[in-house]
Amino acid sequence: MTSHEPNRLTQASLHNLATGIARPQYDRNEVSTGIVHLGIGAFHRAHQAVYTDSILAGGDHSWGILGVSLRSADTRDALAPQDGLYIVATRDGGGDSFRVIGSIGKVLVAPEDPEAVLAAMTDPDVRIVSLTVTEKGYCYSPASASLDESHPDIVHDLANPAVPRSAIGFIVEALARRRADGTAPFTLLSCDNLPSNGETLKRVVIRFAELRDPGLGEFIGANVAFPSTMVDRIVPATTDADRDAVTNSTGLRDAWPIMTEPFTQWVVEDHFPSGRPAWEKVGVTFVDNVDVFELMKLRLLNGSHSTLAYLGYLAGHETVSDVMKAEGFSTFIEAMMDEEITPTLPPLPGFDLEAYKAELRQRFRNPALRHRTWQIAMDGSQKLPQRLLNTIRKRLEAKQPFDRLALGVAGWMRYATGVDENGDAIDVRDPLASVFKERTAGKASASELLDAYLGLQQIFGDDLPNDDQFRSVVGMALEQLLREGAARVVVART
Repeated sequence: MTSHEPNRLTQASLHNLATGIARPQYDRNEVSTGIVHLGIGAFHRAHQAVYTDSILAGGDHSWGILGVSLRSADTRDALAPQDGLYIVATRDGGGDSFRVIGSIGKVLVAPEDPEAVLAAMTDPDVRIVSLTVTEKGYCYSPASASLDESHPDIVHDLANPAVPRSAIGFIVEALARRRADGTAPFTLLSCDNLPSNGETLKRVVIRFAELRDPGLGEFIGANVAFPSTMVDRIVPATTDADRDAVTNSTGLRDAWPIMTEPFTQWVVEDHFPSGRPAWEKVGVTFVDNVDVFELMKLRLLNGSHSTLAYLGYLAGHETVSDVMKAEGFSTFIEAMMDEEITPTLPPLPGFDLEAYKAELRQRFRNPALRHRTWQIAMDGSQKLPQRLLNTIRKRLEAKQPFDRLALGVAGWMRYATGVDENGDAIDVRDPLASVFKERTAGKASASELLDAYLGLQQIFGDDLPNDDQFRSVVGMALEQLLREGAARVVVART
């Protein structure tokens, strides 16, 4: 249904856009759905949907996107009155630029009508099912990267396969139906920040399928492609001030515009048996193996980002650019990248790693982006293993110091207590938030808190809690944070 607000962004109101605003250069009525995307959040709309919009503009109209929200109706409710259109605002110190994206035709809300989602996923024209469901959406244990068979959604979906709740449940049920119908399976394309995200998705999907039916698991293992990807673009949460700014600049009101940075990168393993868009024509890099790129990004960008978020929040800074301006933080993060993270990376022949790191720090300093430390700090239990802990494992193996990485982990521990350095409450958003609260209740000393957190095997595994050096270095960092505060500790470590 199209909105009747006179200045609302819709297909019919595009002619009212301010001059110079990019808009879809194709007939959207000619677009058919070739991709179902699970997890239709801000990142997908700033990244994969933008690349695909460029494909549609190039004349291949068979790759329209049908979005699926697995939880909330908010995105559907924002986009449906706009005919699926939305505005991407690209921000840097030089000002903002705007583009209307038209690649998303429809958004379904899975809890409202799971059968409609499954019908879309079983359509023979759909050749790719992609995902941005965040780490927690894979219903896996981050420490082992295996399916969490006790996860409530997994338990439910095994018992009720025709009305799934999880992304994994929808995928396996759709593949089972396509198998039964004789329809070729789709390619599964993870676009989340997970180590070897395609392999991780394959592992949890096949395990779930095996629990349903060993034959189905065998079929998926033999016939379904799971290419890994590396995605990169910083996408802060949209504020009401952002909405007003977009309206003022474009002349049309968008209920949910996307704010992002100029930089965007997508590296994909080229394994699509059922076909794919020619994304390489619009800036996507196709490779045989994405592991090196992904490892570089997870450790350098995401590991640094999380460290800045936890320590910066504790030091009282609202945004990453604020953190980078504060005394000591820029020097601290540059030293962490150069001295502790870079030596853990495999060789990158022909790649200018020094330029990449300098570009990352410049992106963190972008004052127009206003990426909140609190937003980056979300879901730390799911992010910590691949962003910081695996890097520390490599440092331990090499018998090399990891003091700055340890301070990032200690910053998360301090943050996850739910009380900041002024004694005020922190709104900790994490699947294990209630577990943190229970485990840390009444514990004030660094040693007590350390023991409480290291008991979480799904985060720290079995190895790190039993490693004396890890316990000592992280424990000392946590003690310093509790005693001196994040701002002073960071300055002391530069």
